[in-house]
Amino acid sequence: MEKTKRHVSLGEIFRTFLAIGITGFGGGMAVVALVERVCVHEKKWIGHEEFMHGLAFGQFLGPFSLNSCTFAGSFLRGRIGGVVAATAFILPSFLIVSLLSLLYFRYHQLPELQAALRGTNPVIIALILVAALGMGRNIRGGERWAVAILAFALSAFFSVNGLALLALAAVWSLGRARFQQGHN
Repeated sequence: MEKTKRHVSLGEIFRTFLAIGITGFGGGMAVVALVERVCVHEKKWIGHEEFMHGLAFGQFLGPFSLNSCTFAGSFLRGRIGGVVAATAFILPSFLIVSLLSLLYFRYHQLPELQAALRGTNPVIIALILVAALGMGRNIRGGERWAVAILAFALSAFFSVNGLALLALAAVWSLGRARFQQGHN
C-alpha cells in the first residue's frame, strides 16, 4: 500500500472536510465522489487503491460518506485525524439541519415550501447518477465491469444489501485468487 509522505496538519484536515461538509450535496455516493476528488485527485493525500479499500471498509458500518471522511482523516493522522475529519464533515450538516428543522416545523403548512421540497428529488437523483458515472470511469476490464453490473442488479432488482454484496465480492475474489494460484 502506498503511504502519504506529506505531513497534513489537523487544521488543514478540518478546513478540507468542513468545505466538503458544506458543499457535499446529494447523499452518500455524491459525497464519497467529492471526498475522492479532493483527497485522491486534487490534494493527492491518498492513493486511489487505498481510498477504494477505505470505501469498502466503510460500507460495513453506518453512513459510508461519513466513514470515508473518517477513513481519510485516520489515514493521514491516525485516530485524532479521523475524529477531526468526521467532526468537520458533520458540523455544517448538523447546523443546517437544525436550522431547517426549526423553519420546517414553524412553516411546514405553506404550499410554496411543499412545492419546493418536491422539486428537489430530481436534482438529488441527478447528483447520484453523476457520482456513479464518475466512479465508473475507474473500472477497467471486462470482469470488473461484469462484477459491477451484477452487484448493481442484485442491489437494485433483488434488494441485496451492501454488506452481503461485499461478502459475495470477497468470496469471489478469494476463490478467483486461489484458482489462479493453483493454475500457476
